[in-house]
Amino acid sequence: MSENEIINSNADAQENVPATEVAETSAATTTAPVEVAPATAHDDFDWSVDKRNVAIYTKEERAKYDAVYDGTFKQVNDGEMVDGQIVALTKTDAVVNIGFKSDGLVSLNEFRDLPGMKIGDVVEIMVVEKEDREGHLHLSRKLARITRAWERIVEVHKTGEIVTGLVTSKTKGGLIVDVFGMETFLPGSQIDVKPVTDYDQFVGKTMEFKVVKVNETIKNAVVSHKALIESDIEAQRAVIMGKLEKGQVLEGTIKNITDFGAFLDLGGVDGLLYITDISWGRINHPSEVLKMDQKLNVVVLDFDDDKKRISLGLKQLTPHPWDTLSEDIAEGNVVKGKVVNIEDYGAFLEIMPGVEGLVHVSEISWANTPVNAKEFFKMGDEHEAKIVTLDKDARKMSLSIKQMTQDPWSTIEEAFPVESKHKGLVKNITPYGVFVELKPGIGGMIHISDLSWTKRFNHPSEYTKVGQEIEIMILSIDKENRKLQLGHKQLEEDPWNALEETFAIGTIHEGHVVKKDDKGAVVQLPYGIEGFAPNRHTNKEDGKQVAADETAQFMVIEFDRNEKRVVLSHTRIWEQAVADEKVAVAKERQADVARTKKAVKDVQSKVEKATLGDLGVLADLKKKLDNDAAEEAKSAE
Repeated sequence: MSENEIINSNADAQENVPATEVAETSAATTTAPVEVAPATAHDDFDWSVDKRNVAIYTKEERAKYDAVYDGTFKQVNDGEMVDGQIVALTKTDAVVNIGFKSDGLVSLNEFRDLPGMKIGDVVEIMVVEKEDREGHLHLSRKLARITRAWERIVEVHKTGEIVTGLVTSKTKGGLIVDVFGMETFLPGSQIDVKPVTDYDQFVGKTMEFKVVKVNETIKNAVVSHKALIESDIEAQRAVIMGKLEKGQVLEGTIKNITDFGAFLDLGGVDGLLYITDISWGRINHPSEVLKMDQKLNVVVLDFDDDKKRISLGLKQLTPHPWDTLSEDIAEGNVVKGKVVNIEDYGAFLEIMPGVEGLVHVSEISWANTPVNAKEFFKMGDEHEAKIVTLDKDARKMSLSIKQMTQDPWSTIEEAFPVESKHKGLVKNITPYGVFVELKPGIGGMIHISDLSWTKRFNHPSEYTKVGQEIEIMILSIDKENRKLQLGHKQLEEDPWNALEETFAIGTIHEGHVVKKDDKGAVVQLPYGIEGFAPNRHTNKEDGKQVAADETAQFMVIEFDRNEKRVVLSHTRIWEQAVADEKVAVAKERQADVARTKKAVKDVQSKVEKATLGDLGVLADLKKKLDNDAAEEAKSAE
């Protein structure tokens, strides 16, 4: 503070001080020698004395008066919380005195929670700025309330204290709650333990909450009403779990149904009623016998304090059906049941709820061939069956469907005597034969070699298909092993006995090549006979071979009636023709030689004397005979 700016509040009092005192003071402060400058205008004016003839303060005096000044006003900082007094009220603002050099204005909107506010009331205020751009003191009660509210929210979050808040509005994903004057967020999932879809019903309500999350950086808080409910439920759970005993019967309300069971509310604690403990009989889904919000009496089967799990039972409240079986259910009696389970080894029939019997695959049909249970049975179908065995202690029952009828193999010779002819249904085909069912429980096999007299098959499926009807003859009966040997070709006479002369060796027949491979050709001959031509016997005269689907002449070179085999050759035909032609040429030459010899003898007998000319003719004839003889010998070779 400059000397010229000092304001002496005691100046008027000092004007009345005696002149002698002032003179002494002035003399005391001017004892030091002073150089006098050359005389100028106003040189006699003392600049260190004001109009009231008061000199400047000493350091001690200045410090004393500064202390008096500083003690007059409070020292405040921006962001500081102070108490202020309402000194005046206008239509829009409240004038608040905080003991500073000036008062501040606070909007009445920030005092809406104090409807009875009046002059003289003391409120907590935050100093936003000691001097704003206009030099005014900027105060805020709203910021003071928010700051105090945040401090309290952080504190209750640490202590877990329950707070009361007002739900002010709905927002995306939840609600806005006023806690201590500060807005907090209540997620929709934290409103109740049950899902809530209508948020509007909570707006305007005052509820209790627990602060579950705070963010110091952005001063944001999350509250939960569900946490309080869960705390109450947990307390109830602890009480209930402490009183639980195995075998105890409780009343519960179904609150949820799943594929594997139902959850029941036991009055603050949940228990699981597993699907297998609902009924003694089989059920596919709990909803078949249970409904939502249905009340049931259930028995406690087991519970785990650590995992807080309770296993419940409903069927255990009634006696086990095996313990109360009717007298009609006995070995040898016929019962009716519904198919409730199908396995590869058989099917389970439910005779009554909780009582089931097994029909093994071997007890489905009298047939010796295996039966597929999944093809024979359908879920939910009803069947009658005879009780074969019954064990009440082990709670097991074996049933039989085939024993509902007489064993057809007991009178097999009468129904299907040897060499009798019948019609059957092709049930299965294997590489070695065809299985035919003559009637339920009775069947046999046709070997691949007994399908046809004249054709050879690589697989029986070339002749027949599954599901087709086929005529058969009973060839033999194996009653002990429950097997029939069947035949199909035996329905006709063996054509090989009559064809031996027709297809004698050396005979030539027209044939059609039905198949050709590296080994040879299969040839279709007249009368349904098939022959085989080895590869080397399919050569043509032009060097090519007989091809598949081609018709040509073939010679029988082998006929075996026992093995039902005919071997053919196309090559042998044209080779035989060439050989026959050579033989004809040789015979013609022999005839020429014979005629020449006879001519020579005739000439010799007629000529008594040989002349020189005759001798020449004879020599030519002899030479010709020699040449013919040589060629004849060569041809013979």
